[in-house]
Amino acid sequence: MFFLTPARLTAPKAPRRLPRAALLAAAMVLSACAPRAEWSLMNPSAPGADSGGAQFEVLAVTTRARLAPDANIFTAARSAVPGHALFAIAAAPGRASGQIMPPALVVERQAILTSRAALLDRLAARPDMTDVGLFVHGYNMNFPESLLRTAQLAADDVLPGAPVLFAWPSEARMQGYLHDRDSVTASRDALADLLTDLARDRRLGRIDVLAHSMGAWLTVEALRQLRLAGRTDVLGQLSVTLAAPDIDVDVFAAQMAVIGPMRQPMKILVAPDDRALILSSRISGERVRLGMMDVADPRVGRIAAAYNIAVIDISEMQATDGLRHDRYAGLGSAASPRTQVNDLRRAGAYVVTAVGGLVAAPFDVLEGALSPD
Repeated sequence: MFFLTPARLTAPKAPRRLPRAALLAAAMVLSACAPRAEWSLMNPSAPGADSGGAQFEVLAVTTRARLAPDANIFTAARSAVPGHALFAIAAAPGRASGQIMPPALVVERQAILTSRAALLDRLAARPDMTDVGLFVHGYNMNFPESLLRTAQLAADDVLPGAPVLFAWPSEARMQGYLHDRDSVTASRDALADLLTDLARDRRLGRIDVLAHSMGAWLTVEALRQLRLAGRTDVLGQLSVTLAAPDIDVDVFAAQMAVIGPMRQPMKILVAPDDRALILSSRISGERVRLGMMDVADPRVGRIAAAYNIAVIDISEMQATDGLRHDRYAGLGSAASPRTQVNDLRRAGAYVVTAVGGLVAAPFDVLEGALSPD
């Protein structure tokens, strides 16, 4: 657990350290249990197939390189010019909340979009929705997985608005952590440009950004660049949620010193038992990550108010991966307060309870309570 202070974020040393190699091996075993989405899943279903479930579009902007100019197959190589694509997704009837793998979600159609203007026109043409939900994925994720995760977040109403994926070139393997960190650094300008284009298009409404894990570091860096560029107009239209952010706590303090309080509270979803962030901390030389924040400490609430941040502990929510890193994806389940989290307008410290309630500090919950001294 660690504490926020106005100048920096600090953390006591962990009482027990496992060797880095042992943690990496354990993480690889846990992650290997989950099926990976392959490129074969991107093939559209047979023409005229009727899934019988909900159908919707996911638009994608990516700094991944295309395998070929006429294909929506994106590699782990980096592209200096972002690519754009459209995918029509169908959700199977009766699909359980949180499921992303086919046949739960199926790509029925896809198309190459030749420009940013084409993507914006497609968003603006939706008759039922002008708000935009932008998802920025995390570490160790290939393009099909990031696309299907975006579709799942949209289908389960975790991501409000028309779903847009920003896909950066993750190497999609546990050993690729350093490669992925370099890839997010190379993608900062592209994300800042996308946020600017979305915000200044008057045909569009609210812009909700949900960034997971290492994608949260990328997102906060883009916000910092927008502030340095004087784009207060863009920042004022954004609602930002960081889920399990893989950000060094001191780096985040320095970023927020530049960004300052957002117009809408920045929401940070945390869980101290997140195994992926524990591993990231070890890889980074025992630097505690932002997503491990302890909301039970009263100082967290005080400084969160100073930066207009809502820190929300989601440890009580069920994880579907062995690393306990994907709890955010279940915010749309019936037992979770998705609407309360998305519409939160007050800074401070909160906890999602096991029965789906959202409780503000000071905490007074029965089973598994978080109680500050």
